[in-house]
Formats: sequence, structure tokens, C-alpha cells
Amino acid sequence: MGLSTVQVAEAMAACGSPVHPAMVAAWEQGSHVPSDRHLFALADVLWCDAATLMGTAPRTLAEFRLARRLSVERLAYRLGMDPSEYRAAEASGQWHGDSWQTRVLVEALGLSLRALTMVTGRAEELEGHLRSAVAGRWKVHVDPVVEIASVDATSVGDALRTMHAELAAFSERYMGHLVARNDDVRLKEIAAERSAYLRGLADHFWELVGDQGEAAPGRPAGG
Repeated sequence: MGLSTVQVAEAMAACGSPVHPAMVAAWEQGSHVPSDRHLFALADVLWCDAATLMGTAPRTLAEFRLARRLSVERLAYRLGMDPSEYRAAEASGQWHGDSWQTRVLVEALGLSLRALTMVTGRAEELEGHLRSAVAGRWKVHVDPVVEIASVDATSVGDALRTMHAELAAFSERYMGHLVARNDDVRLKEIAAERSAYLRGLADHFWELVGDQGEAAPGRPAGG
């Protein structure tokens, strides 16, 4: 925009976030990172959004919050949570909010339910349950998957039942060719298809329930 560091600092001061020009230069050089308040003011001065200044697509709770220009205190208030508790969640990458707080978090940060499992560090845990569900008793994994993915139990149950049946079909095809003494090439093809299916379990799960999903029931009125 053709602005000097002095001009940027002056414009930020006019926005209520004074800063020394040397600090603006430090941000440019990457030796320092602006505070939340300074980041939001800088975005206003440079006529861009916070995510552009971050230089990367949001991947963590903190980055999604900053992209939405929310302070810890403001988001915590919306969640009905103490700021220190929410700050701890960002630091650890672990989310322990109830279903209502999770729904509010998803809406406030513009997250898909799939993105929620990733930024809270539970994607691998979800995949583990999916693998166990399709290979064994899928019903016992409904509640754990609901808790992780924040998707309603009916959608989860339907998805797990479908995936369990699909994997069983691979086994039936394999055994059918084996009993019929078909050539090894076809058996290897079926085994490769099965392996590829297992690698894509998480993707398939979200295809079945929808990336946004149908959220688990929230806090009742007056709760």
C-alpha cells in the first residue's frame, strides 16, 4: 500500500492500538508476532482480513479464532466459559466443552464438524473407532464417535452400519473368489481395494454424514 512503518503505526494508534514503528518493522521481518489486538488493528489499517496477515489457512483453534477476529475473552463469554479455561484449550489442543459449547464454538469459528475433530486433536481417535466399528461390533462405537464428531447418534449409526456392510462385502467377494479358485490377480485386486477403502475411512464417514453434519442436540432452553 506504499505505507511506511511510521504511517502504519500512526494509523494503528488512530484505531486505538498504539505501537512503535520499530515493532511494525519487527512484524514485517518475522522476529515478532503481533498480539491479537494489534493483529486486528493492523488488518483494518491494511484493508485486509486477519487470515491474510496470518499467511496460512487456519489449522488450530487459535488460528481459527484470530481469523474470525475474536479475542479469547469475547469467545469465552459466548461459550459461557472462563477465559483461562478456553485459553488452556487452545494451548493444549484439547477441547472439553459440552455439546452446547461445542455447537457455539463451531458457529463462532465457522468450523465444519470435520475441522473440529482436527483442530481439537481427535482425528486419529475418530479413525481408530471407525476401523474398529467396520471390522467388528459397530453399535458399541456409536456413542464414542458421537462424542468425538459432535454428530447426532442417528446419523452416526446409519454411517457405521453402512460402512460395516461395505467392508463385509469385500470379505465376501474375496472368499468367493478364493473358494472358486480364481486367479491370484483378482484376489490381489480385491485385497488392494479393501486396503484403499480402509485408508479412506474418515473421508467416507464425513461423506456419509455430511461435512457439516447434523449436530448433536444442544443445551435445552433455559439450560
